[in-house]
Amino acid sequence: MNKTIMEKAHAGIELPEFTEVAKYERVSIDKIMEGVAAGTIVITKNNVRPRPIRSVGIGSGLLVKVNANIGTSQDSADIKNELQKLEALVQAKSDAVMDLSTGGDLTAIRKAIIANSPIPIGTVPIYEIAVKQRLTGTPMIKLSANDIFKVIEEQAKQGVDFMTVHAGLTARTVEMILRGSRTMNVVSRGGAFLFQWIRFNECENPLYENFDRLLEICRKYEITLSLGDGMRPGAVVDATDQPQIEELLTLGELVDRAREAGVQAMVEGPGHVPIDQIETNMKIQKQICKGAPFYILGPVVTDIAPGYDHITSAIGGAWAAYFGADFLCYVTRTEHLSLPNIEAVREGVIITRIAAHAADIAKGHPGAINWDLQMSKARFDLNWERQISLAIDPKRASFIRDALPPSDEEVCTMCGEFCALKMTKEALPKKTSEKQEI
Repeated sequence: MNKTIMEKAHAGIELPEFTEVAKYERVSIDKIMEGVAAGTIVITKNNVRPRPIRSVGIGSGLLVKVNANIGTSQDSADIKNELQKLEALVQAKSDAVMDLSTGGDLTAIRKAIIANSPIPIGTVPIYEIAVKQRLTGTPMIKLSANDIFKVIEEQAKQGVDFMTVHAGLTARTVEMILRGSRTMNVVSRGGAFLFQWIRFNECENPLYENFDRLLEICRKYEITLSLGDGMRPGAVVDATDQPQIEELLTLGELVDRAREAGVQAMVEGPGHVPIDQIETNMKIQKQICKGAPFYILGPVVTDIAPGYDHITSAIGGAWAAYFGADFLCYVTRTEHLSLPNIEAVREGVIITRIAAHAADIAKGHPGAINWDLQMSKARFDLNWERQISLAIDPKRASFIRDALPPSDEEVCTMCGEFCALKMTKEALPKKTSEKQEI
């Protein structure tokens, strides 16, 4: 049996992926290999991926990574539009992308995204399974384990790098929801599909019951498992409740089983969490899942801001990343309202990168603060060209400055002649390399 990336790291076999990640992160290759071997770092890279991609490390001691979601729906299924979104998110420097398509020719859409993406790609296979069931007129409750694993293997063969599977949502968790008093019940689409199946069939989750079969596919194609949070809270009043924690305990068990099989795994985290509960959530996950990389949506810290949820999630994302989250899934301003357009995708990546970078600074990651230092020097020097080139979004920074150009190009229209930096520089002693005459 061929060794997986995790097993090769454990055996001390150096791979180009380890070297590439170490160089990008400015850490030693030994640190990367130790993390991959222990399961606290994952490198999402399918071994049959049809085009070269950047090796992306996610996990302990590394820069916080950002994921962007794209994908069609029944109301909007244009492949060209999704490829334009892909181009926009890559230009905005997202570290990964997930195809969550549910409309149109899903195989063709995924094939096109895989062919054009230079970064890792993730999917949620149960979405395609649900679409296939709908097209054949078969209710989701008639789904079989074979139906699930057939789609998972088909996506693996195409080159998908990581997959979200809601294997931790068990019959016990479903009972907790039925007996409980959640305001929003189940908000995860994948979780809702399985909730229905378990409820009506009165059987255990087939992904949990057949988890070893899932691990065999992951080993074969080097798929990184993203253990989904089907019980994530969709309202801040539901955060950190019994169903959420019960599922997390099961995910901790599944992390252990994945590591024993040499399969890389990360764990997905809560969606809506008040600020005061974020630290607790991050620390509980890291403890229960033994340091597995934590992949979170947001978290959204308040429910009252539709149209601004890219901001509510960035607030939560910065806190979460500081307290241990490793991978932030962006939330766009269209969350809870509609599919994002190209500009919303680009903006969502930028805002989530800001949250990730803020956490990287606070955690003291090598090199993170240097970017800010260079910007501060450029600002002090009133070097506008340098400031714009250093901006996380140069296009937006340039547009805003050019929209209201100052009469004095040395300053901006906010302060004009009363620019604090300009006045201070005028009051400072002049620097000269020549000796002054006495």
